[in-house]
Amino acid sequence: MRSNIFNRLSFVSLFLVMVLLPFFLLPFTNIPIGISKGVLLATGLAFSVIFWGFARFFDGKIILPRSLPLFGGGLIVLVVFLSAIFVKDSEVSFFGTMFDIGSFWFIFSGFLFMLMCALVFRDQKSARVVLFGVILSSIVVLIFQTVHMFFPGELSLGVLDPALKTDNVIGSWNELGLFAGFSALMSLLMVEFFLMTRLEKWILRALIILSVFLIAAINFSLVWELLGVSALIIFVYKISISFKEKIAEDAGSATSVKKEKTHFPVFSFVIIMIALLFFMSGQFVGGIISSRLGVQNTEINITLRTTTEVARAVLKDNFLFGIGPNKFGEAWAMYKPVTVNAPINGNLWNLPVSSGSGLLPTIISTTGYAGILAWLLFFGLFIFSGVKSIFSSIKNRVNWETMAFFVLSLYLFVSSFFYPAGSVTFLLALAFAGVFAGLSAGNNAGGDISLSFLSDHRKSFFSILFIVLAIVLSSAALFTYAGRLASVSYFREALTVPTVPEAVVAINKALSLYQNDLYLRAYAQIYLVKLNSLAQKKEGELSDADKKDLQTSLDQAVIGAKSAVAYNPKNYINLQALGSLYENLAAIGVKDAYLGAAEAYKGAATLNPNNPGIKLSLAIASNALKKADEAESYAKEALALKPDYVDGWIVLSKLAKSAGNNADALSYAKTALSISPLDENLKKYVDLLKNGSSSNVAVPPTSSTLPSDSTPKIKDSSVKNKQ
Repeated sequence: MRSNIFNRLSFVSLFLVMVLLPFFLLPFTNIPIGISKGVLLATGLAFSVIFWGFARFFDGKIILPRSLPLFGGGLIVLVVFLSAIFVKDSEVSFFGTMFDIGSFWFIFSGFLFMLMCALVFRDQKSARVVLFGVILSSIVVLIFQTVHMFFPGELSLGVLDPALKTDNVIGSWNELGLFAGFSALMSLLMVEFFLMTRLEKWILRALIILSVFLIAAINFSLVWELLGVSALIIFVYKISISFKEKIAEDAGSATSVKKEKTHFPVFSFVIIMIALLFFMSGQFVGGIISSRLGVQNTEINITLRTTTEVARAVLKDNFLFGIGPNKFGEAWAMYKPVTVNAPINGNLWNLPVSSGSGLLPTIISTTGYAGILAWLLFFGLFIFSGVKSIFSSIKNRVNWETMAFFVLSLYLFVSSFFYPAGSVTFLLALAFAGVFAGLSAGNNAGGDISLSFLSDHRKSFFSILFIVLAIVLSSAALFTYAGRLASVSYFREALTVPTVPEAVVAINKALSLYQNDLYLRAYAQIYLVKLNSLAQKKEGELSDADKKDLQTSLDQAVIGAKSAVAYNPKNYINLQALGSLYENLAAIGVKDAYLGAAEAYKGAATLNPNNPGIKLSLAIASNALKKADEAESYAKEALALKPDYVDGWIVLSKLAKSAGNNADALSYAKTALSISPLDENLKKYVDLLKNGSSSNVAVPPTSSTLPSDSTPKIKDSSVKNKQ
């Protein structure tokens, strides 16, 4: 009796995670949507494991499904764990900034989610409950997002951007399209294969129509491809069943009598035609709905070829276990091709990138050949088990749930391979694969591994120890995650409060709960803002307390930036932030600050060698150190990496002007103007160079402006002894 109660509680906990995951958020809080979904996963999964453990105490046995996909998933977790262990910056690989999707703990939680789904949803009845629950969740998401496109301000819930129609509860705009395709496919499978009432079928057909409308508004070609191919397979299979039944009926076979007469798959055929129309016409037809609704799909994604190139470079230097999970951003900075700097890629050259062409290639590319082989084995076993189970279970048109969960999880896995999807797509893929594994094991004789431990004291000791450890570790993980979750709220508060003292209090609370390089960089910036506000006062206006506060703010800003570098020295952003801090300190007269800036930028350039912006920062720092030749060399290196870099030509022009070479200065300025012909300040700058003067002209962008010698000095402050 007690075991049944705890089994039901475990079922409810896991069921709520699956159903609430697509639309779960914490409204009117400082918690981002992605982190909110991590809260749901961690909480629901922990309670499910705890209740499952208590149920095992009372019934005295553990039943595990004999499943090849589950074995493959366990191997992936082991490889990712070893990869995280063997890297120096293990905290980044284990947890990341906040339960990052590529980190070990996220991968572990995801596959534990898969295992628990296999343990809890083991029969057709529970599987069908899950399907209808996710259908209900899909209805909520799709209706909400459709209405949100028309009323984004009223439905922002304090979390979504009120001015952005494409902001949504799933993740990116394209990921919402993938989810709509998933909803359409799930509804289509149930309409075509499941025995349901007429009302239920009409509700599902309405959901298919709504899903197709939203897919058309998003117009992501990958969704049309996946949905069209899936609908084609369903259509062909249904037609083949019809022919088989017709032949059996003509032959007078008794097997032709079915509970429900097979109908022509109209919806499948219509979806095939719609998908083909939108896929073949491109923006000619696909852009009509989105333009009428005023939504634009502006995502820029890395190609699979470029991701593969980065992965190959990683494998050359880190053969077995790679550079560690959750470190694709570092691999991208180090090994990205120079072609990324081309104008066609927009600002991608100067953006921090954390994912490749797809989520799965991103995860796989950082864990070496061991990770590649583990994932290949998992998918091989998953597909083998799926095909075998489907062909063995649908001969007599029974157990359509097994087929549905396999097809839907395969759709989500393929989506995750070709697109950098977020947590919703990946976790639902693992959850559906887990339900499929549980159903497959339950349908086969000898598909379970049963361990009864109450009758044997030796088995009893180790089994109870295992269950106790599972309960304790789940509870500990939940408490740890709760503390780190609280840190996110304080961190977001530090970025939004109106005054610097409030920001200082908030960021200190965040760091007391969880330290990472993102928080430490924010800590440094907050103290820099405080420092700048004090430095703007005239020297006679500074009290003794202000002078002390000035020095304290300077020290804390430097400590924060250096601590970020110490936390993760392989992240070029930390070194770039340290260099930028030193530049700001130099601007208010801190002695030897440009020395620190140059050293930091050199470190950043080593970690991100093909970034022209870092080379240009080195040029500015070198010029401030009176190293004109070195500054010119760095500026030319920046332009060699990105010939259309307007900032680079402006800096090169100013360097030539400072050296008295007016002809080259004018030539460089004209080149900059040819790249940005509508820039009025640049036009004025060129005109003044033609007249032999370039003073008092604001040349954009300000990041390219060379330092001036007329900045105020802080006589009693020095960073030289702090480096």
